[in-house]
Amino acid sequence: MKNVGMKAESYRTAIATGILHAPPHCIELLRNGNTEKGDALKTARIAGILGAKRTDELIPLCHPLPIYRADVEYKLCDAHVEIIATVETIGPTGVEMEALTAVSLAGLTLYDMLKPHCEPEDLSLDQCRLQQKKGGKSHFTRVLKESLSASVIVLSDTVAAGKKPDTAGQNVLEILKEANFDSISYQVIPDSPEQLLTLIEQQKNQYPLILTVGGTGLGPKDLTVETLQPLLQREIPGLMEASRSFGQKRTPYAALSRGVAGYIENSLVMTLPGSRQGAKESLIAVLPALVHLFDVQKNIPHAGGYQ
Repeated sequence: MKNVGMKAESYRTAIATGILHAPPHCIELLRNGNTEKGDALKTARIAGILGAKRTDELIPLCHPLPIYRADVEYKLCDAHVEIIATVETIGPTGVEMEALTAVSLAGLTLYDMLKPHCEPEDLSLDQCRLQQKKGGKSHFTRVLKESLSASVIVLSDTVAAGKKPDTAGQNVLEILKEANFDSISYQVIPDSPEQLLTLIEQQKNQYPLILTVGGTGLGPKDLTVETLQPLLQREIPGLMEASRSFGQKRTPYAALSRGVAGYIENSLVMTLPGSRQGAKESLIAVLPALVHLFDVQKNIPHAGGYQ
């Protein structure tokens, strides 16, 4: 199965529909709830809900998800019934297949309960399709609509001295490039508050986004937070809260990260951990929020906002 462990959870919905064609007298049996096997609509609704809950057992590569809502509704017409399934969750991947499975199982159940009342050629299922989905990358985009410049500052004595390669900063660069940031400045400096302050003074207002990598822990040289927090004119606590929450589900050490975020004049500054995985997870967790923030600042149309 595809690894979704690095995807942030979000509220997700899916609506699917399908059509069961049947003779008018069978539609009337559905309406009255008196097929020889019982109330077909109620039974099919239960089957559809069960199908949504068991989709990962029926379709081999579907991920198991907590189903927060699964429902099946109908629209009865003269010679067909429209089946409408709605599924909701909060998770790392969507519930499209759960909604489609609910429609399929509900439709098959109706077929089974109506077949004693007509000829086989009088019943058919078709037009099973996804009508709507919300949440995830299709709703919370991770790519800027218009490219922006950014700066990555790696703080590490050992990397600056050439004693080990920089993996954390390189990971951050890759994520930024995939998100449509370009003209990215990349610098490695020792764990030096003075050098960091000099760079920030030079780069503020030049880059809309400045990311530091390293110095957010509790070691004697971890002074990035102490250096930058007094400069923040408009803090955004939720960014690093989201990063720590995301990381906490993957390692208990995330609780030790002291990263901060906010504006220094016209530059958004975020302090990421110095470990490769910590930097990657921290940025991935907030990337949709960053993209949304920069799009809003440019008055670019976005979901729930300017149209």
